[in-house]
Amino acid sequence: MPDDPASSEIERKQARQLAEHHYYAALDLVLEGHHEQAVEEYRQAVAADPRFTDALHGLSRALQDLNRFDEAIEVAQQISDIDPDDILAHTSLSILYQKKGMVPEAEAEGNKARVLGWKQQLKGSMPPGTLNK
Repeated sequence: MPDDPASSEIERKQARQLAEHHYYAALDLVLEGHHEQAVEEYRQAVAADPRFTDALHGLSRALQDLNRFDEAIEVAQQISDIDPDDILAHTSLSILYQKKGMVPEAEAEGNKARVLGWKQQLKGSMPPGTLNK
């Protein structure tokens, strides 16, 4: 049964396990200074689970370390598409745009990250539901 929720859940968990396997392999490669190989492991992690933002963050950073800024920007934008409230995605985009000399874009992404940070601080210091009123 292809629509069986139990088998779908099992497949999702297996995909995440495979993604995590490649993610941790990539982290080890980064620590060893093998950024190009790490990129391939991160890509395999993302292929197994396209919404695994930790792997996408790692991929973006590894690409940045290789001065492959256009590719790193694409990956950071992908994270932002998955989770528009991901502060690190906007911070990464700001840094990458700065490295490319794209100052207005860098400032815009930096501002997004700052506002999201403020919102998270407010949510943490206010009773639940206060911001929604």
